Amino acid sequence: MAKRILTALIGAAVMGIGSQASAGTLDDVKAKGFVQCGVNGSNLAGFGAQDSSGTWAGLDIDLCKAVAAAVFGDATKVKFTPLSAKDRFPALQSGEIDVLARNTTWSTSRDSQLGFDFRAVNYYDGQGFMVKKELNVKSALELSGASICVQSGTTTELNLADYFRANNMEFKPVVFEAQDEADAAYNAGRCDAYTTDASGLYSIRLKMANPDDHLVLPEIISKEPLGPAVRQNDSKWFDVVTWSHYAMVAAEEFGITQANIEEMKKSANPDIKRFLGEEADSTLGADLGLPKDWAVQIIKAVGNYGESFERNIGEGSPLKIQRGINALWNKGGLQYAPPIR
Repeated sequence: MAKRILTALIGAAVMGIGSQASAGTLDDVKAKGFVQCGVNGSNLAGFGAQDSSGTWAGLDIDLCKAVAAAVFGDATKVKFTPLSAKDRFPALQSGEIDVLARNTTWSTSRDSQLGFDFRAVNYYDGQGFMVKKELNVKSALELSGASICVQSGTTTELNLADYFRANNMEFKPVVFEAQDEADAAYNAGRCDAYTTDASGLYSIRLKMANPDDHLVLPEIISKEPLGPAVRQNDSKWFDVVTWSHYAMVAAEEFGITQANIEEMKKSANPDIKRFLGEEADSTLGADLGLPKDWAVQIIKAVGNYGESFERNIGEGSPLKIQRGINALWNKGGLQYAPPIR
């Protein structure tokens, strides 16, 4: 009995040490001088893609840069680790990366079983289907018996099976581990349709030889809240990552942009003065473990949420995705920042 008690106490102590060791990512990031951010390794245009010169761009990339800007006042102090859907979770669990910003769906099992924490959603998405126009298919409900390309190890694969079962339809899954393989298979005609997050479909369509030959069907069959994830039991770092996103959303609501931020520092609005660190007694930055002007540095680096959206995936981008439910809460959407005070 005494031996079992001693073993249990030792185990508890080891767990405690492990918890403490994983609870200092912010300090670790400051010590090494950069943020290691896990991003999409399949060059997902609009979210995480690298051009021929090696420069990264996208909505997720901007979030990584925002975190670096908040911590260091320098958005270039971030390094990107390209990851597949299969590799992304082990990379975060092992500490290979500090934050995962790879169009990843927030779900119960990922929040609990995998030991991650989600809070911010930088893109509200949903799963859809894409087909070649020559098939003359106008609805996903016409896909009974179709072969469908899908990536393994994703919520997409499970949602696909659920949708067809719920609608009493049959289908043949054509499963690939890597997104690039699925893209190539669909393009080569190895499957009748392709399914993934609707935002991903718009990005993948751009890779096709003739993008206009492909149609994204109207059905959205799931909820896919995409956002950054960090390891559990690391509240300081969790706060930094999530409030970096909220700062971009709040800036849009306040009407603060990259172009006018210096002028907005002179605002008489107490909420804006507090947000921009212009109040002498403001402790918002210190409370987060960040400089007083952390929000200013974010907006200078990447702009507000609306600017990032428009530049990367909105009407000003090749994807031309409408804001829809990703509009601000006061414009009919779901993007909403808690009070920054």
